[in-house]
Amino acid sequence: MELDPQAKAIVDRANSSDAPSIMDSTPEQARKMMDAVLTMYGWEGPEMASVKDIQVPRQEGDITCRVFIPKGVAQNAPVLVYFHGSGWVIGGLDSHENEARHYGDGAGCIVVVPDYRLAPENKFPAAAEDCYAVLNWVAEHADKLGGNPDNIAIAGDSAGGNLAAAVSQMALRRGGPSLVYQILVYPVCDTHHHWNSYQRNSEGYYLTTTAMAWFREQYLSSEEDREDYRASPVIGDQLSGLPPALVMTAGFDPLCDEAEAYAERLRDAGVEVEYICYENQIHGFVSFAGVIDDGKEFIARACKSLRAAFGS
Repeated sequence: MELDPQAKAIVDRANSSDAPSIMDSTPEQARKMMDAVLTMYGWEGPEMASVKDIQVPRQEGDITCRVFIPKGVAQNAPVLVYFHGSGWVIGGLDSHENEARHYGDGAGCIVVVPDYRLAPENKFPAAAEDCYAVLNWVAEHADKLGGNPDNIAIAGDSAGGNLAAAVSQMALRRGGPSLVYQILVYPVCDTHHHWNSYQRNSEGYYLTTTAMAWFREQYLSSEEDREDYRASPVIGDQLSGLPPALVMTAGFDPLCDEAEAYAERLRDAGVEVEYICYENQIHGFVSFAGVIDDGKEFIARACKSLRAAFGS
């Protein structure tokens, strides 16, 4: 397969840049670099009826969440809890605001984005537990947001896809909340990193195998953490009963094989799964939808699936 020309333009620019690599940067420097990249390549989101930050209480400290309410959304609307990606280390409420706006507008739902604790300041399982806490709060207080507590879905990209997969399993194991759908966008499904795509796509396609190892080292505290389903959802042993899933990955992505394997494991457990591989694309292309048409196409496709899951 040949790399998509629009993705190749981004890859060529990144490969010829003299900017320091993620591995040679502090987490704070890496966060600033990511913000700059997404500003350059992101697809500006539509205007919302309301955008506000709220505080979700938690014993370890309140979690700031940004709530997006699209125009024309009625009371008792469905709710999407969206977990941003970027390696558990970078990203935040601003970095993925465009995606949140597009999902809300396209699926006709309220979107809640948690500003979960980042590594390395907060190691595993802080991010997963924060995201699960927010999901619980949304289920219990959806009416305060104008949402329907019985019509909640979750989604996430990359490390956020890892968190969405983990939270879905956490909800099943811990007795709720009930979810109607999950969207996993080129998710990290296994922190062991032994899949063939880590060799096949190790260098030159924006996300590298070396960068993934760096992210994992920032997030995990020990080798034992890799054996926890919250870090490696593909090894989870309680998958039957999970909500229907849309799992997407990209052909030139080191994470490609593990995402496909997770989709297969879900199917084997009786979960309804739609698996999509954008064979010509790189990791992160949805966040680059301002310059990559496939990113726009996927968001439209995901919103159509969300509307069906929400019954709207």
